[in-house]
Amino acid sequence: MSDGGQQERGVTPEEVTAEQESAMSDTQAVLILASASPRRLALLEQVGLPPDVLCPVDIDETPRRRETPRDYVRRMAFEKLEAAKTMPQVKEIPGQRYLLTADTVVAVGRRILGKTDDVEQARDYLKLLSGRSHRVLTAVCLLTPEGRLRSRLVDTKVRFKRLSRAEMEAYLQSDEWRGKAGAYAIQGLAAAFVRHLNGSYASVVGLPVHEVVQMLAGNGFPVLARWPRKTPPPPML
Repeated sequence: MSDGGQQERGVTPEEVTAEQESAMSDTQAVLILASASPRRLALLEQVGLPPDVLCPVDIDETPRRRETPRDYVRRMAFEKLEAAKTMPQVKEIPGQRYLLTADTVVAVGRRILGKTDDVEQARDYLKLLSGRSHRVLTAVCLLTPEGRLRSRLVDTKVRFKRLSRAEMEAYLQSDEWRGKAGAYAIQGLAAAFVRHLNGSYASVVGLPVHEVVQMLAGNGFPVLARWPRKTPPPPML
């Protein structure tokens, strides 16, 4: 996996002490996820960071002429952020707002395999991915309370086994492909197709959680303060 975009240097979760975490104002830090993806929501919940606010945005996702997959996915994440930050319901949220957006694409060379609801296109995608490697690119944008833009691009290489016609048709009949980039979901039945993955599994699902946590922590978000704490049992008398 390679990771690009703006590189910021801040406090990482490993460097934050318990005293520093307790000093951070968790009550004022608000995490806003501008996405309707249940997979991104589940990944944030998995690492103890459920968003305080969900704010899906609707933008034109048509690739531009001769636009590379890397340029496209970066542009989509940025345009989602630009659309979300101007929404009245976002601007009116009190506290220290951290606005997070992301976009994921599947690419074979310069070809972008987008989301599809067409079964014939999905079949063509599976034929193209069968027995070869492709890349899954996820771009993430974070707008800090101070108005700073942070971004990362995570590039993961995935290789599929050679798919039989029976496997393709069975997968198409499952309907798992619908609305998925590249017409597959790695966290579902398509996991059986993956021979090798080099990079971030979470990024292929839809959000590179390691990079997101580092970005949030490095920009003052109280990551560890959000993690659940077990209440000690009362003392025995």
